[in-house]
Amino acid sequence: MAKIIDGKAIAKKLRAVVATQTVALKEQAVTPGLAVILVGDDPASEIYVRNKERAAAKVGVNAKTFKYPNDATEEEILAQIVALNQDETIDAILVQSPVPSQINEQTIQEAILPAKDVDGFHPENSGRLFAGQTGNYPIANTPRGIMTMLHHEEIDLAGKHAVVLGRSILVGRPMFALLQMANASVTLLHRYTPADLRRQLLATADVVVVATGVPDLIMGADLKPGATVIDVGMNRLPNNTLVGDVNFDTAKKVAGAITPVPGGVGPMTIATLLETTVELAAQHHHIELEHGWQNI
Repeated sequence: MAKIIDGKAIAKKLRAVVATQTVALKEQAVTPGLAVILVGDDPASEIYVRNKERAAAKVGVNAKTFKYPNDATEEEILAQIVALNQDETIDAILVQSPVPSQINEQTIQEAILPAKDVDGFHPENSGRLFAGQTGNYPIANTPRGIMTMLHHEEIDLAGKHAVVLGRSILVGRPMFALLQMANASVTLLHRYTPADLRRQLLATADVVVVATGVPDLIMGADLKPGATVIDVGMNRLPNNTLVGDVNFDTAKKVAGAITPVPGGVGPMTIATLLETTVELAAQHHHIELEHGWQNI
């Protein structure tokens, strides 16, 4: 039976160290500032933004939400980003996804200053990640949070075979890069990967990260015994039950460790967002925080 990786507990530890560093910044007259731009009335996005605001307040981060109607123009959003780029009280900016169809998400991402790009989606930041560069630059929060979880659980990645399912800029692509940087051999699968090839590769995978939005895509029989399984999926079934992309009941009988849904990766994403915000605030105001404070 697999060990259940408790994302809530790990995120709580991370938020605690974030709060400590926020106090250190405030002692030097800096309050980390996070700006969230929300366009439209997507219920899931509104809930997620509210959760970010609450979590930010608890660790001392000043989070501001800029809400726009569903018919907002791209020009309006770009103008808001320009203003936030110039605002000295704002250290981190994100635009909540998804945005309405009249807004080009790539254009929006490129408008945010790389030094305030808390999601790590700007081409400069994602390019540095894929180039394997060291240094301080923002990385997509969900993959970075997953790496924190793996480190916390003392899961050695060097020399292991990792399979990532899903190639989005939010999870799959940066996850691929981070696992490579940790010296894993990484295979990236997607919707065009034939099912028989997917099963063949999963059978050899020591680590599996799934982010497809397809319930029960992965069953226990697909997994290598003892594999570490990170389920990023969050799917609401017709009966209102939340499930991941992995069939938890069958997978936990085969895996060595597995994240539940909910309570696994989700809490880590917001905690890592706050971690990145504090890092950007320190860089923005040229303050050096305690080395290695992020290690939990």
